[in-house]
Amino acid sequence: MIRIAALAVFMATSVSAFAAEETAVKPNLAKAKTIAETVCVGCHGADGNSPISANPILAGQGSAYLFKQLTQFKSEDGKPAVRNNPIMSGMTAALSIDDMKNLALYFSQQKMKPATSADAKLVEAGKSLWRKGDFERGIPACAGCHGPAGAGVPAQYPRLAGQYAEYTESQLKNFRSEDRSNDPEMMMRSIAEKLSDKQIKAVADYAAGLR
Repeated sequence: MIRIAALAVFMATSVSAFAAEETAVKPNLAKAKTIAETVCVGCHGADGNSPISANPILAGQGSAYLFKQLTQFKSEDGKPAVRNNPIMSGMTAALSIDDMKNLALYFSQQKMKPATSADAKLVEAGKSLWRKGDFERGIPACAGCHGPAGAGVPAQYPRLAGQYAEYTESQLKNFRSEDRSNDPEMMMRSIAEKLSDKQIKAVADYAAGLR
């Protein structure tokens, strides 16, 4: 609990810094809209509502979280990107820091068209994990960081409500295999390694139906 509390303070400080910078420089949402409609549209839709369930819905996601992901897809000074994804690395290569800040804010302000749950049995299993976790396996409740309704608690934790189950499932598996490793203090990796395939699928399907 101390570790989680310390991480929450650190993340809150980072988010506050992002917010301060955001207000110091006037955002260029018109430019962000143009980038979204020409660069991002194929995978995420012009308004951040991805037409493909393998790609995340960005509409309505927190701007600080989106900005973090964009910067970590981008390779700097010849160093490998923090988050390894050849497609996104290519997409962010030509984006400036201001472009990424603008895009993050733009997508955060778009109205989300949420996904839905598909399997009633999975939803029940996912509901238990989301609300209570699994004590025997040392898995904490998802609601502890992402909120009872999946909106993210506090703002530095991503919104999962209404996200495509397929995408959430793939990311949990990526954390489990450590193909994705941009979680502070290995928080998600340490949780995902304890989740079975069935539990991952269940919690992903439950989150898709949260509102």
